[in-house]
Amino acid sequence: MIAVLTPIAALTYPIAIVLPKEDDDARGIASLSMRIALFVSLLVTLILLVGNDKILAVLNAEAIAKYIWLVPLVMLFATWLQVAQQWLIRKKQFLVTARVTVSKTIISSIAKAAIGWFHPLASVLIVITTIDNALYAFLLNIGIKRKDGTTLLGKRASNRTSLRELAKRHKDFPLYRSPIAFVNAISQHLPVLLLAAFSGAASAGFFVLAIRILSIPSEIIGRSVGSVFYPKINEAAHDGQNLTHLIVKATLALAAIGLVPYAVIIVFGPALFSFVFGAEWVEAGIYSRWMAFMLFFMFINKPAIAAIPVLDIQKGYMLFGFINATIKIAALYVGFVIFKTDTEAIALFSVFGALSYIILIIWIILSSKRKTTVEVN
Repeated sequence: MIAVLTPIAALTYPIAIVLPKEDDDARGIASLSMRIALFVSLLVTLILLVGNDKILAVLNAEAIAKYIWLVPLVMLFATWLQVAQQWLIRKKQFLVTARVTVSKTIISSIAKAAIGWFHPLASVLIVITTIDNALYAFLLNIGIKRKDGTTLLGKRASNRTSLRELAKRHKDFPLYRSPIAFVNAISQHLPVLLLAAFSGAASAGFFVLAIRILSIPSEIIGRSVGSVFYPKINEAAHDGQNLTHLIVKATLALAAIGLVPYAVIIVFGPALFSFVFGAEWVEAGIYSRWMAFMLFFMFINKPAIAAIPVLDIQKGYMLFGFINATIKIAALYVGFVIFKTDTEAIALFSVFGALSYIILIIWIILSSKRKTTVEVN
């Protein structure tokens, strides 16, 4: 639920923090993002007050009833975190982000292990994860204050651009980027829900383990590359540089990094999962064999995704996202309903997902060529 709702908590305005030339406008977008997130969180709280039981019944999730009130709180913390991350990306303070990430991970891991040793309950993980988001955001903001000498949401210049004007100037984010973020979140987590419904909780667990392991390169390397590449291509666009060359070069670099590890999973996935996690987890290895094909192209598309706001093609990206999600959902339906096997469903989901990412990369490269040509002319 958090994974689906968090991307739209601030209507994706935090992503726009990198774009303005003036820091004052970027601070304005940060303030705007937090205000929207507060409103959305209160709205979600109101919805839960009115229809809590019905929502949980539809999702078949009555077991999380006592934790459901943490959802709006985590949404607010997640926005605070994203605002801080985007500001540090804008300022190219990647060392601050790295130090805070390491510190937060150590603190969080020790807390989970220590408290879990005495109270090995799911509630411990849930509460610590909630606090974890707040801790991460708090530490990043301390890093920002030390570097800038002021808080991120501090006082802006007297001749500042109004929040309404900033919201209007970057309206393509809530209009186009926010809906696709929501749809992508649904499509990415739909297999878990369908696997649980059609094949049982064990199959859903196999899928979650496989995707967590395979997403590690994307989370660590891919996200870092995307964070560095976003401000770089934004500056390149302002300077009239060749954007196509930058995108292709970064994409090929990631392909060279990810080719071997993902190829190993495709060839030896079941054996590796069985060896590392135990024979009962071999099914997760079978899933991973197919998913590695899709996640490789998800891994290398980070530069292309980072270039979307700079190329001003978010409307096209939204349309692409809806088509992509529809195809993935259809693939899952064919696998579960027609072939009636979870492996076929995951295979179809992964193959069509990979093809969609290939098409996305090609489309963004062609779009960058057109933008470069127009600017040169």
